[in-house]
Order: sequence, then structure tokens, then C-alpha cells
Amino acid sequence: MSLPEPLRRRLGSFSRTVFTDSQRTGPRDPGDSADNEVVSSLPLQMSLYFNVYFFPFWWLSIVVMLHLKYPDLSDYYKFILVTIMILTSLIEVIRLYLGYMGNLQEKVPELAGFWLLTLLLQLPTILFLLFNEGLKIQPLERAVNSIFAVFLTFQVIAAFVTLKRMVNKLATHFRLKEFDQLKEQPMPVFYSLGKEEGAVSMAGGDP
Repeated sequence: MSLPEPLRRRLGSFSRTVFTDSQRTGPRDPGDSADNEVVSSLPLQMSLYFNVYFFPFWWLSIVVMLHLKYPDLSDYYKFILVTIMILTSLIEVIRLYLGYMGNLQEKVPELAGFWLLTLLLQLPTILFLLFNEGLKIQPLERAVNSIFAVFLTFQVIAAFVTLKRMVNKLATHFRLKEFDQLKEQPMPVFYSLGKEEGAVSMAGGDP
């Protein structure tokens, strides 16, 4: 399963706009090839790995606490918490899938989608659950939400750095490919004629 092509193009365009380093125009070292440079992030992958095992524990803890305090909550907060639980669970599955695909396979659109979901949806939601005292926060909720917030904050930073490396690698590869194509193109006719006329003139001027 992969992202729809229109969405991939939009995310790819967004990534090139936001994460491209305009100061880098080529490989950093003469022997540094854009093709074999590994840009996947091991810290990000480790974070995703532990996040996969932590999420079921978080989900179970939140559901148990919600069940215990549900009668004491106002109807307003009951609706908000149930909605948040449903949306957060769906988003987390999609988010982790995109993170694995984007980081391991070095796919920029997938990793950009993971970064946006983490920064714009998951992190604000968890911070809301962590700091809104109207939700009658219990100690277990505060503990698991704090851990989840740490995971998300680290992943936002790590994914940002990894995306910059991936986009710069692709930009370097594209520039090198353009340069190779220019070298393979035949010399323009007018330039060749100019060189031949110059050579003839020099030969005629010799004693």
C-alpha cells in the first residue's frame, strides 16, 4: 500500500520547498556519491520501533482511565475524549506506517506525511490531553501522555533532519544527472565551426 500519486506529488513538492538546502550544490567529498549515500535515520527508526510497542499500552491505559472517570466528566468533555481516542488511534496507525516506509525506504513523500501528521495532529492532541485540567487528568494518564509527548517531540526533530538529508541527496543526484547529460550531448555546430576557423587562421599565420 502506498500514498495516492496526487498526494505523493504534493508532499514531494512541499518537501523540496521546505527542506532543500540551497547552499549545497553537490556531494561534500569527491568520492561521495549521491547514489550510495545512506540517509535513513537509525535514531528515528529506533524511536518508531519502541513507539509501536508503547502505543498499545498507552491506548489501554487511556481507555481504562476514561472508563473510570467517565461518569464525572461533563457531556462536552465526554464527546471530546471519545472523539480524540478514535481519531488518535487511526492517525497513529497511519503515522507509524508512513514513518517506517519513509525512513527505511528513503521515500520523501511518505516521510513528509509522517512529519506533518506528527507535528500538526498527534503532538497538539497529546499536549491537550496532558495539560487540560478540565479532563480530570489521572496520574497514569499524565505519565503515559508525557512519555508519548517525548516520543513525538523527538520524532518531529529527527524526521526534520532526515528529510533535509533525503531532499538534498535527491537534489544532488538530479544536478549530477543533468551534468552527465550535458557532457553526453554533441558539441553545437556553430561552436565546432568556430574552433575549425580559428585553427585555420592560426595555421595560415605561421611562417
